[in-house]
Amino acid sequence: QVKLVESGGGLVQAGGSLRLSCGASGGIFSNYAMGWFRQAPGKERDFVAALSWNDGRTNYADSVKGRFTISRDNAKNTIYLQMGSLKPDDTAVYYCAARRLNRDTYDYWGQGTQVTVSS
Repeated sequence: QVKLVESGGGLVQAGGSLRLSCGASGGIFSNYAMGWFRQAPGKERDFVAALSWNDGRTNYADSVKGRFTISRDNAKNTIYLQMGSLKPDDTAVYYCAARRLNRDTYDYWGQGTQVTVSS
């Protein structure tokens, strides 16, 4: 069974940076795409960024392009989300997710990590 564990959330001032990590286990991740999503209080869960583990292709939500970077460490089976130029609007619970490349939906989710950006 695939298991995802996020870490790295916290409180940061506007304009600051933070790096989230997502440790993955229980799967052959070269067959997966990995994503980061976020959910702010009272709002729906939104897509942030995604990465195909086999070829490293990435895509981002418009709201984070140029500020956030998704990357992977194959040896550690870990996905990162480097967040910069943070804004109070980035405050949310951030979730790591995984889907098989032949599926459209993300089937596996982590427990989430809180990111709070103060103004």
